[in-house]
Amino acid sequence: MPPMLVLGIETSCDETGVALYDGDGGDGSLLAHALHSQVRMHAEYGGVVPELASRDHIGRLVPLLRQVLAASGRSLAQIDAIAYTQGPGLAGALLVGAAFAEALAMALGLPTVPVHHLEGHLLSPLLSARPPRFPFVALLVSGGHSQLMRVTGVGEYALLGETLDDAAGEAFDKTAKLLGLGYPGGPALAALAENGRPGRVKLPRPMLRSADLDFSFSGLKTAVLSRVRELGMLDDEQRADIACGFQEAIVEVLVSKALRAVRTSGLRQLVVAGGVGANRELRRQLDARALKSRIDVFYPELEFCTDNGAMIALAGALRLQAGLAGKAAGAFAVRPRWPLTGAG
Repeated sequence: MPPMLVLGIETSCDETGVALYDGDGGDGSLLAHALHSQVRMHAEYGGVVPELASRDHIGRLVPLLRQVLAASGRSLAQIDAIAYTQGPGLAGALLVGAAFAEALAMALGLPTVPVHHLEGHLLSPLLSARPPRFPFVALLVSGGHSQLMRVTGVGEYALLGETLDDAAGEAFDKTAKLLGLGYPGGPALAALAENGRPGRVKLPRPMLRSADLDFSFSGLKTAVLSRVRELGMLDDEQRADIACGFQEAIVEVLVSKALRAVRTSGLRQLVVAGGVGANRELRRQLDARALKSRIDVFYPELEFCTDNGAMIALAGALRLQAGLAGKAAGAFAVRPRWPLTGAG
């Protein structure tokens, strides 16, 4: 296959990402990427405000595109296709990226590649210096999703288990609010947990010993709420201990279920992706237990754990190489709710 230069656009929530990926039919390379986070803007409101997110994406895309082109030494005329996040995500934010990508592609006479946001996360470890090889089991853990998938190839995804209520990242954020931490709550809680005393606060491990590979984290959050009410006014030590106990519980469930999924699948590779995949305690425990089980674990680089354009450009290039996607620019739709298993 001839070289394929793919522009990636990501605007599913509160990060604007643009990247340029050179897929040469073999080992591709990320030429440049740029990212703008809206964390400071949304922190004033304690969470993402969809309308503000959409408006901010509008003002960021052109400057970020210019930045990526300058860094890569490429021009618009050299681009072969434009990939963008079609869903899932915030409808308004998705529309901004989709409209930008489709309009630019139409002006340049290029095909577009609508990409599933979670597929981007799932494939992001392929950007690392030590990438996994198909097939593998993937643990997708983010603010809105907690899933275990069997990945046979690009577009070939089978659901093994998923959360029945709150996702892992959502549970982190809600628990952070209970402890009076700011936005974004997940990283703040993980940082606080490092000051806590392991084993001091015992919390439930929901569905740890269930026969399936599903998750449930809503009850864990409720258990934290009960502990907070029981203790009343918390001092710094108590808050740190609760944060530590919460993280211990959620990490134990994620690690146990993920390794069980790998063992039952008959495979030897586990990919961990999504924002929660950056959690240091999760990585530490997974690496330790996987080593004993002779399972290889792969992570995206830390800069690619959160939403970014690089993973979308990569997914678009891989889909084109596999002959799975690519359409004439023009009419389009976004998919705020979209199961990954329907993205083949």
